[in-house]
Amino acid sequence: MAALSSSAVSAMLLVLLASFFMATSASTFFQDFDITWGDGRAKIFNNGKLLTLSLDKASGCGFQSKREYLFGSIDMQLKLVPGNSAGTVTAYYLSSQGPNHDEIDFEFLGNLSGDPYILHTNVFSQGKGNREQQFFLWFDPTKDFHTYSILWNPQSIIFSVDRIPIREFKNLEPIGVPFPKNQPMRIYSSLWNADDWATRGGLIKTDWTKAPFTASYRNFKANACVWSSGASSCSSQSLVSTVNYNKAWLSRQLDSTSQEKMRWVQRNYMIYNYCTDTKRFPQGLPPECVHTN
Repeated sequence: MAALSSSAVSAMLLVLLASFFMATSASTFFQDFDITWGDGRAKIFNNGKLLTLSLDKASGCGFQSKREYLFGSIDMQLKLVPGNSAGTVTAYYLSSQGPNHDEIDFEFLGNLSGDPYILHTNVFSQGKGNREQQFFLWFDPTKDFHTYSILWNPQSIIFSVDRIPIREFKNLEPIGVPFPKNQPMRIYSSLWNADDWATRGGLIKTDWTKAPFTASYRNFKANACVWSSGASSCSSQSLVSTVNYNKAWLSRQLDSTSQEKMRWVQRNYMIYNYCTDTKRFPQGLPPECVHTN
């Protein structure tokens, strides 16, 4: 058989690459997630491309990923409960199991019609949290879908909204701050009633005449290391991708442009930062706050 020309080889590679992208982008909620509670209130539509969670007076609902991940770049598009969402919480987070669990949180705290949602973030490492930062958003998150992302690699955890970083939690283990790096985590999401604390500290209660409350999800994407049979390395065999097959995110850090975008968000939209709450920490701020400042 005659040797293939370089142009023919290139064409074959393009065909293979195109087929790979089609395969990896064909992921659906059916394939990636299990509905775990809610007695039918969570529903999947459009051949697995859209998922909705609903809350009524009897119950909320939730789902979790089929896989566990150890480091990853995770995207999900959400459209939050519209109208009077006071008392409701839409949670979207990564978490391991057990009393010394790790966790990376997005929580969206509902509010009265016309008032902004509060985006609540937190990081737990080895069972310790209390690292809350809260933000208003610069858009109405109920009108359309927006992308909420978690980048988790050995260097840092970065929270982003529509590709704009809003928070970074760095690995500061050398100064004694535990960092999530050994426990695999699943992706979880739920919609539930928390009117004892969610809106103005529990002063505003859920208006059940507005139920059911519904949040929508689409376009889940992941570049992540899958935990399998105790394997903790991010080898090609343990890498799952619904975007592209690479591991660049494993070493990604914020460049100067991204850092400036994050500072812009924090100057203009941050409404609470545990690292400035001296009343909460009268014996001194946590060491990661002192180091970062």
